Amino acid sequence: MTSHEARPSGCAPFEEELVNAMNRYANSADAPDFDAPGIVRRTRRRRAVGIAAVATALIVAGGGTALAAMSDGTGHRARPAASSTVAKSDAATMLIQFDDGATLPIDFSRWNLKEAKAYFDKTQNKLGTVTRKAVKGCKPGLVVGLDPHAPTVTNPGDTVNVTLCAG
Repeated sequence: MTSHEARPSGCAPFEEELVNAMNRYANSADAPDFDAPGIVRRTRRRRAVGIAAVATALIVAGGGTALAAMSDGTGHRARPAASSTVAKSDAATMLIQFDDGATLPIDFSRWNLKEAKAYFDKTQNKLGTVTRKAVKGCKPGLVVGLDPHAPTVTNPGDTVNVTLCAG
Protein backbone atom coordinates (compact mmCIF):
# COMPACT_ATOMS: atom_id res chain seq x y z
CA MET A 1 0.00 0.00 0.00
CA THR A 2 1.38 3.40 -0.94
CA SER A 3 0.46 6.79 0.36
CA HIS A 4 -1.62 7.51 -2.76
CA GLU A 5 -3.86 4.47 -2.43
CA ALA A 6 -7.23 4.77 -0.75
CA ARG A 7 -7.49 3.55 2.80
CA PRO A 8 -10.05 0.88 3.60
CA SER A 9 -11.72 3.17 6.18
CA GLY A 10 -11.68 6.12 3.80
CA CYS A 11 -9.63 8.28 6.22
CA ALA A 12 -6.05 9.41 6.26
CA PRO A 13 -3.98 8.32 9.29
CA PHE A 14 -4.18 11.86 10.72
CA GLU A 15 -7.97 11.88 10.41
CA GLU A 16 -8.23 8.44 12.03
CA GLU A 17 -6.03 9.55 14.92
CA LEU A 18 -8.04 12.75 15.31
CA VAL A 19 -11.37 10.86 15.39
CA ASN A 20 -9.95 8.35 17.90
CA ALA A 21 -8.65 11.18 20.13
CA MET A 22 -12.03 12.92 20.07
CA ASN A 23 -13.86 9.67 20.91
CA ARG A 24 -11.47 8.99 23.81
CA TYR A 25 -12.04 12.50 25.14
CA ALA A 26 -15.83 12.28 24.76
CA ASN A 27 -15.97 8.89 26.50
CA SER A 28 -13.60 9.83 29.32
CA ALA A 29 -15.55 12.82 30.70
CA ASP A 30 -18.49 12.02 32.97
CA ALA A 31 -21.79 13.60 32.11
CA PRO A 32 -22.66 16.42 34.51
CA ASP A 33 -25.02 15.41 37.27
CA PHE A 34 -27.58 18.11 37.98
CA ASP A 35 -29.49 18.04 41.24
CA ALA A 36 -32.59 19.81 39.93
CA PRO A 37 -34.63 19.51 43.16
CA GLY A 38 -31.65 20.84 45.15
CA ILE A 39 -31.26 23.79 42.79
CA VAL A 40 -34.98 24.59 43.09
CA ARG A 41 -34.82 24.38 46.92
CA ARG A 42 -31.81 26.70 47.04
CA THR A 43 -33.47 29.18 44.70
CA ARG A 44 -36.69 29.19 46.73
CA ARG A 45 -34.78 29.52 50.00
CA ARG A 46 -32.75 32.45 48.64
CA ARG A 47 -35.90 34.11 47.32
CA ALA A 48 -37.67 33.64 50.68
CA VAL A 49 -34.70 35.01 52.59
CA GLY A 50 -34.52 38.00 50.23
CA ILE A 51 -38.22 38.75 50.60
CA ALA A 52 -37.96 38.41 54.37
CA ALA A 53 -34.99 40.78 54.42
CA VAL A 54 -36.82 43.39 52.36
CA ALA A 55 -39.96 43.04 54.50
CA THR A 56 -37.92 43.39 57.68
CA ALA A 57 -36.18 46.47 56.32
CA LEU A 58 -39.53 48.04 55.42
CA ILE A 59 -40.96 47.25 58.84
CA VAL A 60 -37.91 48.64 60.59
CA ALA A 61 -37.95 51.74 58.40
CA GLY A 62 -41.66 52.24 59.01
CA GLY A 63 -41.26 51.67 62.74
CA GLY A 64 -38.29 53.98 62.81
CA THR A 65 -40.28 56.65 61.01
CA ALA A 66 -43.15 56.31 63.48
CA LEU A 67 -40.75 56.47 66.42
CA ALA A 68 -38.95 59.46 64.93
CA ALA A 69 -42.27 61.27 64.60
CA MET A 70 -42.96 60.64 68.29
CA SER A 71 -39.46 61.59 69.41
CA ASP A 72 -37.94 65.01 69.92
CA GLY A 73 -34.55 63.83 68.63
CA THR A 74 -33.06 63.21 72.08
CA GLY A 75 -34.47 59.72 72.41
CA HIS A 76 -37.23 60.88 74.75
CA ARG A 77 -40.81 60.58 73.70
CA ALA A 78 -42.25 63.95 72.89
CA ARG A 79 -45.78 64.76 73.93
CA PRO A 80 -48.10 64.96 70.92
CA ALA A 81 -50.03 68.14 70.34
CA ALA A 82 -52.53 68.96 73.04
CA SER A 83 -56.18 69.37 72.20
CA SER A 84 -55.95 73.15 72.52
CA THR A 85 -53.56 73.35 69.53
CA VAL A 86 -55.99 71.70 67.10
CA ALA A 87 -58.38 73.92 65.19
CA LYS A 88 -62.01 73.48 66.21
CA SER A 89 -63.12 73.58 62.57
CA ASP A 90 -61.24 70.39 61.68
CA ALA A 91 -64.15 67.95 61.64
CA ALA A 92 -62.10 65.03 60.24
CA THR A 93 -59.47 65.03 62.99
CA MET A 94 -59.76 62.72 65.97
CA LEU A 95 -57.78 63.17 69.18
CA ILE A 96 -56.69 59.83 70.63
CA GLN A 97 -55.65 59.70 74.27
CA PHE A 98 -52.94 57.25 75.35
CA ASP A 99 -52.55 55.54 78.73
CA ASP A 100 -49.92 58.06 79.82
CA GLY A 101 -52.34 60.97 79.22
CA ALA A 102 -50.79 62.15 75.96
CA THR A 103 -53.11 62.94 73.05
CA LEU A 104 -52.38 62.53 69.36
CA PRO A 105 -54.39 64.17 66.56
CA ILE A 106 -55.14 61.84 63.64
CA ASP A 107 -56.40 63.46 60.43
CA PHE A 108 -58.82 61.16 58.57
CA SER A 109 -59.57 63.63 55.76
CA ARG A 110 -57.91 61.55 53.01
CA TRP A 111 -58.91 58.13 54.31
CA ASN A 112 -61.61 55.89 52.93
CA LEU A 113 -64.03 53.91 55.11
CA LYS A 114 -62.00 50.70 54.93
CA GLU A 115 -58.86 52.46 56.20
CA ALA A 116 -60.81 54.20 58.96
CA LYS A 117 -62.38 50.89 60.10
CA ALA A 118 -58.94 49.26 60.21
CA TYR A 119 -57.60 52.12 62.34
CA PHE A 120 -60.58 51.98 64.68
CA ASP A 121 -59.97 48.26 65.17
CA LYS A 122 -56.33 49.00 65.91
CA THR A 123 -57.17 51.67 68.49
CA GLN A 124 -60.10 49.63 69.90
CA ASN A 125 -62.65 52.25 68.90
CA LYS A 126 -66.05 51.23 67.58
CA LEU A 127 -67.45 52.36 64.24
CA GLY A 128 -70.81 54.03 64.73
CA THR A 129 -73.13 55.30 62.03
CA VAL A 130 -71.80 56.02 58.57
CA THR A 131 -73.48 58.87 56.70
CA ARG A 132 -72.84 60.52 53.36
CA LYS A 133 -72.79 64.27 52.84
CA ALA A 134 -72.43 66.31 49.66
CA VAL A 135 -69.32 68.44 50.04
CA LYS A 136 -67.92 70.52 47.19
CA GLY A 137 -64.38 69.66 46.09
CA CYS A 138 -63.98 66.30 47.84
CA LYS A 139 -63.45 62.85 46.41
CA PRO A 140 -66.48 60.58 46.90
CA GLY A 141 -66.00 57.91 49.56
CA LEU A 142 -63.40 59.80 51.62
CA VAL A 143 -63.92 60.85 55.23
CA VAL A 144 -65.08 64.45 55.65
CA GLY A 145 -66.20 64.33 59.26
CA LEU A 146 -66.01 62.44 62.54
CA ASP A 147 -68.14 62.60 65.65
CA PRO A 148 -66.61 63.14 68.15
CA HIS A 149 -63.86 65.17 66.50
CA ALA A 150 -61.12 67.45 67.77
CA PRO A 151 -60.94 69.07 70.29
CA THR A 152 -62.94 66.28 71.97
CA VAL A 153 -60.61 63.50 73.16
CA THR A 154 -61.40 59.93 72.11
CA ASN A 155 -60.51 57.02 74.38
CA PRO A 156 -60.22 53.33 73.43
CA GLY A 157 -63.69 51.76 73.33
CA ASP A 158 -65.48 54.96 72.28
CA THR A 159 -67.88 54.87 69.34
CA VAL A 160 -66.98 57.14 66.42
CA ASN A 161 -69.52 58.18 63.78
CA VAL A 162 -68.12 58.77 60.28
CA THR A 163 -69.33 61.11 57.55
CA LEU A 164 -68.20 60.31 54.00
CA CYS A 165 -68.15 62.57 50.96
CA ALA A 166 -71.06 61.87 48.61
CA GLY A 167 -69.55 63.89 45.78
